[in-house]
Amino acid sequence: MLRTPRPPLIHRSPMPGLGLTMGITITMLSLVVLLPIGALLAKGASFGLGNMWDVVNRERVWAALFLSFRLSFLAACFNLVFGVILAWVLTRYRFPGRRLLDAAVDLPFALPTAVAGIALTALYAPNGAFGALAKELGVKIAYTEWGILIALIFVGLPFVTRTVQPVVEEIDREVEEASATLGASRLHTLRRVIWPMLAPAALTGFALALARAVGEYGSVIFIAGNIPLSTEIAPLLIVIQLEEFNYDAAAAIGIAMLLISFAMLLVINLIQIWSRRRIGHV
Repeated sequence: MLRTPRPPLIHRSPMPGLGLTMGITITMLSLVVLLPIGALLAKGASFGLGNMWDVVNRERVWAALFLSFRLSFLAACFNLVFGVILAWVLTRYRFPGRRLLDAAVDLPFALPTAVAGIALTALYAPNGAFGALAKELGVKIAYTEWGILIALIFVGLPFVTRTVQPVVEEIDREVEEASATLGASRLHTLRRVIWPMLAPAALTGFALALARAVGEYGSVIFIAGNIPLSTEIAPLLIVIQLEEFNYDAAAAIGIAMLLISFAMLLVINLIQIWSRRRIGHV
């Protein structure tokens, strides 16, 4: 008598399947990211490319865009270097006050941006604790580009440090010891062994810090001085247009910022892909 083969058992995962998770992901992504960007682009399309160019192609707008992206890039570069160093120190070394320093890294996340701006202004104003010292040296920080740069560094530092820390924890010390055993110097080990492993995470943190700095508003307006053609940032220019009920002009400046940000992040992602492929070939 022939027996009918039993159908194979289907082992179902306790986690939701592809259909459910994909649906939730697309829905949330659409509500949080795609719909707002789509509404911005639709507003710009109704305004017209020629009119948008007329709004953007003004000296005040170009000055604000150049200031925002230039200082955001410089702040992200500083955070890339100092953030990686800070992540390495917090992960590899034990010293008094380490836990306190580690908790302080997250302060820009928890602190409202307006409060951060007021605090930075109080510290770096000419009559502030640090501002008075700088004034004696003939340097003015608050209400200048230096003040904006400090504010952007403050809000962007945690992105690099928190992104790199888990990678530093996974690096085996034996890799460094093997490099030293083979006669490599510390600089050579850092450049050829450690940095290739840290580069993808560091570039991700750099991109996050850059994106946060470009759109930062609350912590900058108090310390910037907001002088047109000098210390006026692009987000403030958008707010000014909204307060004047000139929504088309605000959308035009926003789209210009969106396109520039997309181009910069695209370049960073291409560098990340190149760095990962380089690590794979090593």
